[in-house]
Amino acid sequence: MYGQHAVLAALSNPRRKPRRLLVTTEAEAALRERFAGPWRVTPERADRARFATFLPEDSVHQGIALLAEPLEPVALEDAIAASDGPVLLLDQVTDPRNVGAVLRAAAAFGAACVVLQDRHAPPETGALARAASGTLDVVPVVREVNLSRAIAALQKAGFWVLGLAGEGKRTIAEAAPRDRRAALVLGAEDSGLRRLQRETCDELVRLPMAEGVESLNVAAAAAVALYEIVRR
Repeated sequence: MYGQHAVLAALSNPRRKPRRLLVTTEAEAALRERFAGPWRVTPERADRARFATFLPEDSVHQGIALLAEPLEPVALEDAIAASDGPVLLLDQVTDPRNVGAVLRAAAAFGAACVVLQDRHAPPETGALARAASGTLDVVPVVREVNLSRAIAALQKAGFWVLGLAGEGKRTIAEAAPRDRRAALVLGAEDSGLRRLQRETCDELVRLPMAEGVESLNVAAAAAVALYEIVRR
């Protein structure tokens, strides 16, 4: 993990197990101003050239990198019991930067969790953590083998499950429920929701967009849809 927001959030998360922390002199000073401890790993000084030996060439690391164990996935029932926010489910969204950006939107609008598949979803990586800007350690990530079964479990728990699709008859603002919790299913930008997920959702909904605009980035769509859900 790298970048100040991602590393600070990881160090502040008691569920995270840090192993090694590399910092430049300037980054360590900035980190100590923002993090009061407890320190579970001792910072090691390193010059900027050293970061290029273990991070991708275009990494914006801000002079700080943390080696840590991946977080243990949270069970869906535990996540929805711990928060009364909406739930986001991602259907084969594989770009870690998109998933990271979705996590930022989820944190901004108080989502209970983000549900990913065990397969066809990115693992926890430095790129994902950087894109999430610290929210990977804030929003619970639930891993499910079968997304349609997760949708069914949410429906059984009282959720109204909305699938975001361009052919939806109603907009998200029109369909967002007032009397129950909502879950939102978003598909990959190129293929959208798969058939089984479409059939399992309670309703397909759309975002109102100007003529000629086919779709939004999945993270942008998630942010707009979550706003429409929580403002009710």
